[in-house]
Amino acid sequence: MCKYLPPQSIPIPILQKRKGVEVIKKTFFFLLPTDNLQLTTHFIIFAAMAKEVVLSGIRPTGFLHLGNYFGAMRNYVRMQDEYNCYFFVANWHSLTTHPDTKELQTAVHRVIAENVACGLDPEKVSLYVQSDVPEIAELYLYLNMLAYKGELEKTVTFKEKVRLQPDNINAGLLTYPVLQAADILIHRAVKVPVGKDQEQHLEMARNFAQRFNHRYGDVLPEPFAFNYGGELVKILSLDGNGKMSKSENQLNTLYLADSDEMLKKKIMKAKTDGGPETPNSVKPDYIENLFTLMKLVSAEDTLQKFEADFDASSAGNCIIRYGDLKKQLAEDMIKFITPIREKAADIQNNKDLLSKIIKQGADKARESASATLLEVRKAIGMNY
Repeated sequence: MCKYLPPQSIPIPILQKRKGVEVIKKTFFFLLPTDNLQLTTHFIIFAAMAKEVVLSGIRPTGFLHLGNYFGAMRNYVRMQDEYNCYFFVANWHSLTTHPDTKELQTAVHRVIAENVACGLDPEKVSLYVQSDVPEIAELYLYLNMLAYKGELEKTVTFKEKVRLQPDNINAGLLTYPVLQAADILIHRAVKVPVGKDQEQHLEMARNFAQRFNHRYGDVLPEPFAFNYGGELVKILSLDGNGKMSKSENQLNTLYLADSDEMLKKKIMKAKTDGGPETPNSVKPDYIENLFTLMKLVSAEDTLQKFEADFDASSAGNCIIRYGDLKKQLAEDMIKFITPIREKAADIQNNKDLLSKIIKQGADKARESASATLLEVRKAIGMNY
């Protein structure tokens, strides 16, 4: 008979198969004998099977553009096969700056359709609308008790919004980081793909999780920034002034919904110059950006041809022809974006399919959110 030492309490995530994807249904605590190597190893391996949770949201304001695709959405498609992913449309967040909701439903449907057209599989991920998961709002309320006016007023994004909309400094704008923390923590996500502008908010989410755990007990894991490192792509606007934007500088941004004619028009008007002064010159940002775009959508030999032309050019001997480069880039960009645009339009026009995707995503998200909220209520003492 095996001699058992005092047992240890080990958290084991219980997995549920949902159409071939493993998701954590609930975490139970098993008492494992410390000297029963076979049994202990079995449960440790079982626990390791659980995929880490990734979460990201996008506001339904403006139109998704090429920068969104290569900076985020392309990576989301890869993440869906490696992680337990929750991607949502942040319609509550949009109300802080866009209180007029006449176009909100259309915008939400467009974001859902474009994400699916870019490769997200609703069978693999939870793709949902923020307001369809009321558990987020309850956790938001609890976290607000752990957030303080002074720290919220110091956030860079709040200061910027106050400058941009001085007549609409609402409470939702002030507590934006708290709602963002609730979005993340409701699924106990540990990996959050964010840009530099959101790192402060993510740090605040960690702070709120720490405060909750310190006051009520360990329930909420701390989330951290996550991306695929060297695969991040920075795409400037076509005039070289800042990044492409979902709502500003529209004539210098390539949108996934742009027509072929509009794509060609924008690219042909992209900023260039008279060519390099000396061979092998360093490219200005706006020229480098055109080559970056070509690297993303054109054939390798096409890119190399224009790279060689640029490097061989100098004052009085300008071999590079920017007009030809932009014409080729426009053709290749049209070939790249057209299938995404057409598939997104088909999905948008199929209301039954859209409703199915949204409901399916909400059901998955609420299953996860309800499990977290149950633990949160228990920890606080709200389980009467």
